[in-house]
Amino acid sequence: MLSQARAQSTKTILRWVPANDLTILDPMYTTATITACSAGQVFDTLYGQDENFQPHPQMIGTESVEDEGNLWKLTLRDGLKFHDGSTVKAQDVVASIKRYGKRNPLGQTLMEVINTINAVSDKTLEIQLHKPFPLLSYALSGSASSIMPERLANTPDNVPIKDIIGSGPFKFIQSKWVSGSQVVFEKFAEYVPRKDGKPSNAAGPKVAYIDTLRWQIISDRATAVAALQNNEVDGIETVDNDFIPILRKDPNIQLIKAAVPSIAIMRFNHLQPPFNNVLMRRAILAVVNQTEYMTAANGSDYPEYWQDKVGVFAPGTPMASDAGLEKITGKRDFDLARQLIKESGYDGSPIVLLDPVDSPAHHASALVTAELFKKLGLKVDLRSMDWGSYLQKRNSQEAPSAGGWNVAFTAMVGTSNLEPTANLGIRGTGKQAWFGWPTNPKIEQLRTDWFYAKDLSTRQDLCRQIQQQVFDQVPYIPLGAIFNLMALRKEWLDFQPEGPYFFTVHHN
Repeated sequence: MLSQARAQSTKTILRWVPANDLTILDPMYTTATITACSAGQVFDTLYGQDENFQPHPQMIGTESVEDEGNLWKLTLRDGLKFHDGSTVKAQDVVASIKRYGKRNPLGQTLMEVINTINAVSDKTLEIQLHKPFPLLSYALSGSASSIMPERLANTPDNVPIKDIIGSGPFKFIQSKWVSGSQVVFEKFAEYVPRKDGKPSNAAGPKVAYIDTLRWQIISDRATAVAALQNNEVDGIETVDNDFIPILRKDPNIQLIKAAVPSIAIMRFNHLQPPFNNVLMRRAILAVVNQTEYMTAANGSDYPEYWQDKVGVFAPGTPMASDAGLEKITGKRDFDLARQLIKESGYDGSPIVLLDPVDSPAHHASALVTAELFKKLGLKVDLRSMDWGSYLQKRNSQEAPSAGGWNVAFTAMVGTSNLEPTANLGIRGTGKQAWFGWPTNPKIEQLRTDWFYAKDLSTRQDLCRQIQQQVFDQVPYIPLGAIFNLMALRKEWLDFQPEGPYFFTVHHN
């Protein structure tokens, strides 16, 4: 690893092609992966997760847990500054946590157990709980819990902030942001990394070795690959399978497979007919074939990069199980599906499918679904749009005839598939839930019980029950697991793919 002194003297630019365009900047407002990735460069959090997704103090200098786990005293470490030059204070932290707790599902759960949260000095805050919450540090380690100046954190939670000022190792350069073209981050010279620990994902010292991080928006994947081969860009966040053979042969390029897969999903709008009726959702579940979806999205040549027979949690991880899985892996039953559709009272109205055409995997899922619905006798309205427009459209709770939607496609990314805390898809809090807005008090209770379970076996049993509920009430349908594949020119070292984060990467 290079020394910090060398990092300060090296003048480098890393040119990166993200998976999508950055349209929403506020990490507390959206769950979009591209926004979380941007936030990971710009903002800091009280705790940072290592490569095993375990939290460690990041902005915290000292912490103490008293009163049998009900009182947390957190003191900020020295040297923390926002990009506008102001000192990070405990008041900023309190305001940021409160805003996080209004919108984000895990933040909401945290706030439910907090009696009071106060800044007792400029550097120390106290969190008084009404019962112990072992996951507090984990809850304050994700991008949604990013710390920002109090004046920004006081923005209403239903309004995305547009003035992005964090205290992380990179600054967001608003004047150089051109939607659809580029996003520019520059090293924050006054950032003081932690002195202890080792760099690991978002934990440990964050030492920026590059001066400028430039995201170049290239929607056409073939153009992006050509730019990588011609040394016009340094890395690509998403490599389609079609390009694997040529990149594997290129001695200047390394392929990087994500450690934890994303789980592609078909998401229903539970507020609007016809999928406000569970019979309609069960009808679709009865005919979805994960292998068909995964092959359409990924091809059949590289099965090591996708997996079918997948439930709620990432395959191979502690919370994964086969509970209820027969409903997605058993014989596909079109007769049953048509009978359920008839019993639901479906009136033949057009079903609006959102199709993000510049996201190949989700575009493929939309096309497969459109054909599947037609085979079932459903009337389909396939609406094509780019990813940025899709993110805006999916937030609409209006009727499809008034600009809303019925079915959307996305993925539960990496870490959100490890356990219930970050899995937004399972949340059953109605209009306060993730887009789709299902209501399921039973899942909510199981999820809450998971927070306070005393041992691994109990948590695993609760996750089995959660998965059974998902396959019964169908808030969404898992379509399979996809391991994202990235590409980077070989002269770049110490790349961390979890974010991806760029404060450890350096030029050889």
